Amino acid sequence: MSSAMFFVQQCPTCGRRLRVCVEYLGKTIQCRHCRGTFVARDPENSPSRSDPEGVLMRRVEELLAVGRHA
Repeated sequence: MSSAMFFVQQCPTCGRRLRVCVEYLGKTIQCRHCRGTFVARDPENSPSRSDPEGVLMRRVEELLAVGRHA
């Protein structure tokens, strides 16, 4: 049984809250409801100008690597 990690992001087109797998962070995805496309970003942990080194993305990669070896 897979234990994928998800975050919630609001579709900018229709406003629905979507569960997005962390594997899709930074990638263009499509809303299942309205077919609008947007880039997957965790709004609570999105990299900002104060995070130019991409600490968040490195942490995501670490978590995904641990999940693959579990």
